[in-house]
Amino acid sequence: MVRELDIEAFIAARVEGALVLDAREGFEFVAGHVPGARWIPLGMLAGSLVSLPRGRAVMVIRSSGSRVGAEPLTRAGFDAASVRGGVPARSLSGRDLAAESA
Repeated sequence: MVRELDIEAFIAARVEGALVLDAREGFEFVAGHVPGARWIPLGMLAGSLVSLPRGRAVMVIRSSGSRVGAEPLTRAGFDAASVRGGVPARSLSGRDLAAESA
């Protein structure tokens, strides 16, 4: 089962060293993302699991907060969670987003 974190729990996980994985499309990432997030589009995620650190929590953030991005990680044994509300929820909480090339 995929865990789902609210924005405050997500922020706490980041402070504790969790990796933030942005699984949106490139144009969405470029338009605004969580500072320091690693970008791997959802369609490439399954093939990129070997590049992700084991033993470190991975917080998957998308546009809608859908759990679909964290599912392959959870099945592969990662400590993964989805961020409820996704990037829009983070933005609405008053936290800045970074805008840069993917």
